[in-house]
Amino acid sequence: MINFRPVILVIGALTAALGGLMLLPLLADLTASDPYLRQDWSAFAASSLLCMFFGLGLYATASGGSFETMTVRQGFLITTLSWVVLVLFASVPFMLGLYKMSFTDAFFEAMSGLTTTGATVIIGLDDAPPGLLLWRSMLQWLGGIGIVIMAIAILPMLSVGGMQLFRLESSDKNSDKILPGASQIATAITGLYVFFTALCAMLYWSMGMTAFDALNHAMTTIATGGFSTKDASFGYFLDSGDFGPVDIVAAVFMIVGSLPFGIYLLALRGRMDALFTDSQVRFFLMVASACIVVILLRLFYLYEIDLFTAFRLSAFNVISIMTGTGYASTDYGLWGAFAYGFFFCIMFVGGCAGSTSCGLKIFRLQVALAALTIYGKRLVFPNGVFIAHYNGRPLTDDVFISVLSFFFVYFAGFATVAVILSLFGLDPVTALSAAGSAIANVGPGLGDIVGPSGNFESLPTGAKWVLSAGMLLGRLEFFTVLVLFAPSFWRR
Repeated sequence: MINFRPVILVIGALTAALGGLMLLPLLADLTASDPYLRQDWSAFAASSLLCMFFGLGLYATASGGSFETMTVRQGFLITTLSWVVLVLFASVPFMLGLYKMSFTDAFFEAMSGLTTTGATVIIGLDDAPPGLLLWRSMLQWLGGIGIVIMAIAILPMLSVGGMQLFRLESSDKNSDKILPGASQIATAITGLYVFFTALCAMLYWSMGMTAFDALNHAMTTIATGGFSTKDASFGYFLDSGDFGPVDIVAAVFMIVGSLPFGIYLLALRGRMDALFTDSQVRFFLMVASACIVVILLRLFYLYEIDLFTAFRLSAFNVISIMTGTGYASTDYGLWGAFAYGFFFCIMFVGGCAGSTSCGLKIFRLQVALAALTIYGKRLVFPNGVFIAHYNGRPLTDDVFISVLSFFFVYFAGFATVAVILSLFGLDPVTALSAAGSAIANVGPGLGDIVGPSGNFESLPTGAKWVLSAGMLLGRLEFFTVLVLFAPSFWRR
């Protein structure tokens, strides 16, 4: 039988911590100049008490024993159940606040936040209570650091979708070892994460953003989440002409959030070459650069936009969609049918493993290309012996099987979500792009309804629940969730 006490203990601690963090948006509401907006503080006060009561109760129930090791099955349970429970409690302030959101909308917004998707059902962000805006940004910030720690400390142990590659690296006794234990890793990554957030916020503030806007956008930028304090997203800051090149700052820090945080730790330990020799980092930057050039040339030659403006537009929007951040500086749907297809394809790419980014992940594309290359060579030279490598290490058959199985399940999940959405009467562009956006945790889709100028508020209730499930599956790498539905998982 599975020992549930560690699972309950962790979930209880995380829920109580979430309740404590709700005091920050409470304070933000109390500082609002509008008396009407200040009333929103009570929603966070009640939600905080509920979270701490429930969380501390669970913690007290499960405490009293020692849990020196965590089994694989406990790892699967903690990963999935903690995400679901935290989303449930994170949705409470949305329901109790001034907007009085329905449970469906509140759950969708909270799920979009903690999975760093960035899809929203809220209209009127420019006039929203500051506590609500800060809470949305905090959810993405917490989801970003949570997924980084999970990708480095938990998923490699679970061997999800080829992540065992990074288990091998992190357990190496030589200099490639990042840090000796999970707690040290979490502490170091959290410190680095806070530093990048603070640096991004200061740069935004220096470009003309208010301190509040700068902080919120810094949190959602480094988390590659995409929530904004404005309905027009980054277009608000670029169209007015009163701000500096905030899009360039955002593009740089979206890339920072999309690179492996383990590489940063190695660099801090003196391995500066790790930033330039890691094959995943090089491949990511190469793919991003190629995509930027494609859109840049199209804007420059077909739409006669000057070269520098074309570069800013292409770099910001390509990096935003490719990394799954989901910011928008303009409606790229107006760039023609080619842009529709192009942005739809790159939304699946994602960033590097061990980053805040989402999608397929760059290393899986590398493994798939390596498998394709080996297959081609064996067709030409049937008796040849060929071995694929990743970062100088041979790829074993279990990695190939794990990655290719992930590809199959990933796109089967995307197709399933798209078909179900079509049953709700959504047009093909909306159904396909919304499904892709949810599975890849991007945020905006394509078209007039869920595109960069649209919103998910008008979708049917059932569609929002389907998309919420898609966000969870995509963020937790599918198998982490699906394995819980296998009868063999629960057997002795």
